[in-house]
Amino acid sequence: MKKLLLPSLLILALAACESDPVVDNTAMTDPGGSTASTGGVATVNVNPSNNATGLPPWALDSAGNSVYFDYDSYVIRSEARSLIDAHAKLLAQQPNRKATIQGTADERGSREYNLALGQKRAEAVRRALRLLGARDAQIEAVSLGEEHPACTEATESCYARNRRGDFVYLGR
Repeated sequence: MKKLLLPSLLILALAACESDPVVDNTAMTDPGGSTASTGGVATVNVNPSNNATGLPPWALDSAGNSVYFDYDSYVIRSEARSLIDAHAKLLAQQPNRKATIQGTADERGSREYNLALGQKRAEAVRRALRLLGARDAQIEAVSLGEEHPACTEATESCYARNRRGDFVYLGR
């Protein structure tokens, strides 16, 4: 219970803020990302610096559909606020649209631990979306653990790219 209290309070604090923080778009952007679509599932790429409204995210070609996390953490960073807000607005405006948040972890730690951490990351993003107006039935949180890395080098910058929650929309 105590572990859930701190992230919940942080999310509430972020949702209650009236002013937008200074956003470092490089922290939210996957440098080599692109839009991928397979089998009716589209990976959404939002780059707030290229689209002032952030809507519709699947219309953008550049990267930025991931919320990144610190090592061994599932607390959402403040620089992810605008990205989460854009996705929440989209979901609130389109109640029939459904999204999956895929939580991932870097390769450090056991497979079981990384699956659990990935789930906590996906759930943190899901809770933030719900607080900002998305409906519970629209969002599914799943963990991919360490199984789908964005980068495979054994460097800290690579590990940082693998600690994320990705937005995946069903259909277009």
